[in-house]
Amino acid sequence: MESEEQKLPSERVAENRKQANRTLAIITRIVPPILILAVGWFGYSSLSVEPEEKKRPKGKPRPIKTQVVELVTQDYPTQIVTQGNVRPHDQITLNSEVSGRIVSISPSFEDGAFFEEGEILVELDTADFEAAVANAEAQVARMTSSYALEKAQSDVARANWEKLTLNEEPDPLVLRIPQLKQAEANVKSADAQLGRAQRELERTRIRAPFDGRVKQRTVGLGQAIRINSSLGTIFASDYAEVRLPIPGQDLPLLVLPEEVGDPPVEVILRDTLNSANETTWKAQIIRTEGALDPSSLELFAIAKVDDPFGIISGKPPLRIGQPVTASVSGKVLENVMALPRLGVKRLNQVYIVDPKKLTLHNRTIEAVWSDEHYVLIRDPNIPDGSLLATTKLTYTPEGAQVEILPTIDPNAPLKTSMVDPKAGKPEKTKSLKGGGGGKK
Repeated sequence: MESEEQKLPSERVAENRKQANRTLAIITRIVPPILILAVGWFGYSSLSVEPEEKKRPKGKPRPIKTQVVELVTQDYPTQIVTQGNVRPHDQITLNSEVSGRIVSISPSFEDGAFFEEGEILVELDTADFEAAVANAEAQVARMTSSYALEKAQSDVARANWEKLTLNEEPDPLVLRIPQLKQAEANVKSADAQLGRAQRELERTRIRAPFDGRVKQRTVGLGQAIRINSSLGTIFASDYAEVRLPIPGQDLPLLVLPEEVGDPPVEVILRDTLNSANETTWKAQIIRTEGALDPSSLELFAIAKVDDPFGIISGKPPLRIGQPVTASVSGKVLENVMALPRLGVKRLNQVYIVDPKKLTLHNRTIEAVWSDEHYVLIRDPNIPDGSLLATTKLTYTPEGAQVEILPTIDPNAPLKTSMVDPKAGKPEKTKSLKGGGGGKK
């Protein structure tokens, strides 16, 4: 019993040690995760709180930079620009009036060659025609002789009748009047046949009907041709024509000739094929067509160009079929503002700058007329001296401040120059000149 009592405390100590080890093991397993969670929660709590930002003072908005032109009411001379092709005013197919074989062709009857009125272009074999003339002349001689004989017999019959001293008129058969008239008719018929034979002989030499130029020759030397055979195509060279379409909206600006005797309208022609060609040709609108084109509702005006090939003037020639650009001076539009197209945005929107406050304002305009350079308006809400922004702007709030830039192109054809940002006032330059034709 005593040994058991002595062992009991040691067992208790061992059990206590085991219990302590188990407790320590439990603590070592539980405490680290708790510490990690605590550190994580503390870090999250610290980092999730946003620091108070210092309020920055609001800066001034930057001004919009743009170039401007001053708008001034003025009178604007309009120019209608249109295009057409040069065409001959008189082009024909040269035909033969007689049959025969071609024995000669003039050097002037070559493709592109010039000729003068009355010049012989083609000659036919004349042998048969000369024989016909000789026969006709012989027939005239015979008929003339027969007429002279009948006339003498008629005169003898009248003399014999008068010797009978009868108081009545002789019968026409007695005086051989019918035979005399028949002989006279035969003479006239023979003369007519001779004239016809001579004309046909003359027609073997085919002459130019006017001063002109050969477009195409269709026959050759030695070729046998018939009556009305085509020899080639020729056209007159004294003047040419240009058929110019005039848009309906531009017609009120022009006074076009409608009847013979109406004053012509001056036109300046330029080469459309070669823009570097600075040569100009003067022309005149002399008439208009009687109806509008059904598809485009345009009126075609006919312009006359004298000496198109430069034969007299020495200028470079205008070729038949050559496209040309025509400028026609129209009426002067009074009391309008000319807005450069560069300053007009889509849907007829413009940006107007107040010259005193230098603030930007959006405006919608309605065009009176326009050409390739300017849009003309009459708007009481845009007073004289207003500035038009011509720079392409992407951000344009109403009333925004504007900084005016100087012009880049000092030779720009504007009514007024760009505004000096230091002076604050625009500098005026030369007045506007009419631009090319356009439409509303």
